[in-house]
Formats: sequence, structure tokens, C-alpha cells
Amino acid sequence: MKKTYFLLLTLILISLLGCQEIKVEKIKINLNAKSNSKTSGKVSLTERNGVVTLEANIYGLEPGTHAIHLHDKADCSSSDGKSTGGHWNPTFEPHGAWQNDTGFHRGDIGNFEANNQGHGMIKFSTDLWCIGCEDPVKNILGKAVIVHQGADDLTSQPSGAAGARVSCAGIIN
Repeated sequence: MKKTYFLLLTLILISLLGCQEIKVEKIKINLNAKSNSKTSGKVSLTERNGVVTLEANIYGLEPGTHAIHLHDKADCSSSDGKSTGGHWNPTFEPHGAWQNDTGFHRGDIGNFEANNQGHGMIKFSTDLWCIGCEDPVKNILGKAVIVHQGADDLTSQPSGAAGARVSCAGIIN
């Protein structure tokens, strides 16, 4: 009798948990070379239960530290990537390190390292973004992922002095 009761209870729990809807949005985009670089790569953006995770693999970089940001417009048409505008900053704060008390742009992701073969990876998660929601302070659709030639110093205004834009991808569905 105990086994039957336990089995029945387990099945009920599984069915209840199975009925809960887990919202998942996913976008995969290709990075395109800019500023006469030879970069390429892929970016995956996944929203699950209110948290967006960005995962990027970038190739063809100079070894060392590089910045990655979200910029205002998903327009990668110019050869230097400047058609994307400045950093995405819907809260009108100063540029800085992510979640810095003195302020940061919603597009200020930060820095990552490229190895001696020019391959860099970054994984970043936040609940301050969404994919396609109605909140303009959180919605990253219509923005661009930009990889920079150098490191973000996390203090220079308005953009961190990270150098040329070497790779670009528009965040579009």
C-alpha cells in the first residue's frame, strides 16, 4: 500500500510540474568582421525564466583582452561598425563596470580574453535584459553585439576607450 501511495504521489507531482510553462526564447546570430579585421563567430542569446544568457565564441582576434558590448541599433551595415550607434544605455547612466554603484550602461558587458590562436569566449547572464518583452529598458531585440579591438577600461566616458569595432551582429528575430 505504501508503494502504491508513493507511486501515485510521484505521478501527481510530475504531472503538476510538467504543466508549468517555462518560457524560453533563443536567438543565434553570426558575428561579421568589421574595421578590416578577420574576426568571425557566433552569439547565442537565451532567455529562460526571466534571465538572459549571452554566450559568444569569437575567432580571428588578436591575442589579449577585448571588450564586448550591446550597442543601440542592429545596423551592422558600415565597414567600421559605427552604424550601430553608441552603447545601449536606456537608463542614461555613465559608462562603467556591470552593476557598478556609480552607474553602468545596460550594454556594458565587459571584457574577455582571446588565446594565442585568437579564440575568445564569454558567457554572461542577467535579469536586466529580456528578448522581445514590452519593457524598453530591458528589451535587447533591435540592438547589436559589438566586439572591440581592445579592452574596456571601465571608466572612460562614454564608451570605455576599447578601440575599433572588429565584429558586429544585429540582435534580430
